[in-house]
Amino acid sequence: MSIKVHNIQKDFVVLSPEKTATVETADSTLYQRLEQNYQGFKGHEMIAAFEFESDWDTWEIHPNGDEIVMLMSGEITFVLKLEDGEQTVDLKESGTYIIVPKGVWHTAKTTVKSKLLFITPGEGTKNAAEP
Repeated sequence: MSIKVHNIQKDFVVLSPEKTATVETADSTLYQRLEQNYQGFKGHEMIAAFEFESDWDTWEIHPNGDEIVMLMSGEITFVLKLEDGEQTVDLKESGTYIIVPKGVWHTAKTTVKSKLLFITPGEGTKNAAEP
């Protein structure tokens, strides 16, 4: 067996329900492959890194599990639509993270280049201009 080194900014990781890790290249066909090869992502998680320089233009929700989002660099504000109202959470220090609860609409705002690491339960994820 040969162990390879990967870069999370180029190669994402899909964890199966059995916790087997599969490397997926982060390219323009990634989400199409995820849908085709992972049974609608049922029971799978994706570990990925993205960089943002401006506010997200959509909201998202993960109905089948909590999402973990860790700040790797920069600073970012998450906006969450909770049952009792909207809450903002600031991440300003590398290594800090939030756990977005299952079924909570969320978006993010930033004015500086910020890099985030995501551990996302992908099954049933929805995006919308407004929650």
